[in-house]
Amino acid sequence: MIAIVKYNAGNVKSVYNAVTRLGYDAIITDDPQILQNSDKVIFPGVGEASSAMKYLKERGLDQIIKNLKQPVLGICLGQQLLCKNSEEGNVDCLGIFDAGVRKFPAEDIVPHMGWNTLTNLNSVIFNNIEENKDVYYVHSYYCELSEDTAAVTNYILPFSASFKKGNFYATQFHPEKSASTGEEILKNFLSL
Repeated sequence: MIAIVKYNAGNVKSVYNAVTRLGYDAIITDDPQILQNSDKVIFPGVGEASSAMKYLKERGLDQIIKNLKQPVLGICLGQQLLCKNSEEGNVDCLGIFDAGVRKFPAEDIVPHMGWNTLTNLNSVIFNNIEENKDVYYVHSYYCELSEDTAAVTNYILPFSASFKKGNFYATQFHPEKSASTGEEILKNFLSL
């Protein structure tokens, strides 16, 4: 069973649809027991960091997620919440990845919305993915580069398009909206 974390963030249903389309059983839940006992956990989301962290803390999900042992995939806001802190609402996050989340400087169009290129691929979720493939983004905040960075995209500045640390994986882009490249990335994660 694939558990998709429910925490009042948008885009959860599209991730559920992508996972079930690939033939996996999935459930959208904020039940700690289900999250702990699932085969894999996906932590997706579109929303605002401080209100999302508030929801997680009120339900004790912040501690549950940090202590999961199975493969976990953060997507978009999910990736950002796995970082140390976020300028969005000036909030401390889960601290899995050693990076902060910063607002894009207003030197170009923000939010960063649309297709952009992946480089420096360094994770098993990118198996069979060629360098310089395009994936789909929608975000106004970016994750800094760090030792946990597993892919890079350049929009205004280079940022972490993906992270990998232990059993935690993450993508700033939306694999569920990134056509065949995104589908392959999801398959790679789901087959771990």
